[in-house]
Amino acid sequence: MRVLAVDFGEKRMGLAVSDESGALVVPVGAVARTSDAQAAAEVAEAALSREVTRIVVGYPRSASGIETSSATRARNFARRLHEVSGLPVDLHDESLTTVAAESSLRELGLPPARRALARDAEAAAAILRDYLSVSRDLP
Repeated sequence: MRVLAVDFGEKRMGLAVSDESGALVVPVGAVARTSDAQAAAEVAEAALSREVTRIVVGYPRSASGIETSSATRARNFARRLHEVSGLPVDLHDESLTTVAAESSLRELGLPPARRALARDAEAAAAILRDYLSVSRDLP
C-alpha cells in the first residue's frame, strides 16, 4: 500500500510518500496553499501521479485533547481532500513532527535557508513514518 502524507500548514503543505511495502518513506516536496480548494486539487494530483491508495493528513492535537482551530482546519481539509481525490484520508497526530524534521535536517548539516525549504516535506515524512508504524493492519 503506497501512502501519501500531508503536513498541513496555512502557507505550505509538505508531502511525503511511502513505497509499496511501507518500509521506505521519501519527502517529495511541498504545495503552496492559497486556499483549501487549490491545495486539495494539487495534493490529489500528487496522489494520483504517485499511484497512492491512501492519504494521511497531519492532525495538530493539543496536549489537553481539545480540538484547536488548527486541528479543525486540518480536519476540514482532510474531508475536502477525500472528496476531491476519492481516496481514503486519515488524520494522524503530528505532535513534534516539525521539531523532529528540523533536528534531522540540522544533523544532515543543511544550512538554515535549505532547512527552511525542506522542513515541510521532512515533517510530512515524520508523520508518515509514525502513521505506518502504528497502522500496519490497514487494507
